Amino acid sequence: EVEKGRMRLVAAAVFLATAAAFAPVPASRVGPALRAESTMSEATRSKIASMVEANKVMLFMKGNRMMPQCGFSNMAVQILNAVGCDYETCDVLSDEAVRQGIKEFSEWPTIPQLYVDGDFVGGSDIMLEMYQNNELQEMIEVAAAS
Repeated sequence: EVEKGRMRLVAAAVFLATAAAFAPVPASRVGPALRAESTMSEATRSKIASMVEANKVMLFMKGNRMMPQCGFSNMAVQILNAVGCDYETCDVLSDEAVRQGIKEFSEWPTIPQLYVDGDFVGGSDIMLEMYQNNELQEMIEVAAAS
């Protein structure tokens, strides 16, 4: 069972390495003059901030942990499950305001998005790299102990 999990993560890594070549440029790397004006309501900003602050490990994803709705969200769930930590998820497909707002909140254009101890970590590609280097496990352990 563990070997099957490792094989799935390796297959996902190959997929992500290929997909990363076609990834959009993060909004944070785009000059301020080119960024879109804020369209997120204060209520949405507050809702997202509350979820991030209330949960040591918070994953914004498409679908939920039992039924991810995209391969990247599935990989993020598999990584967090492999770490063995407690985490909460938010299905952005069920709330269009959060789906668009989370991208502005983090200045990161893609979903899933992981937050640990209130800090934005990244998407599934970054999660996988950190997991493979044991950085994600260490980050989550430190957050859980605080």
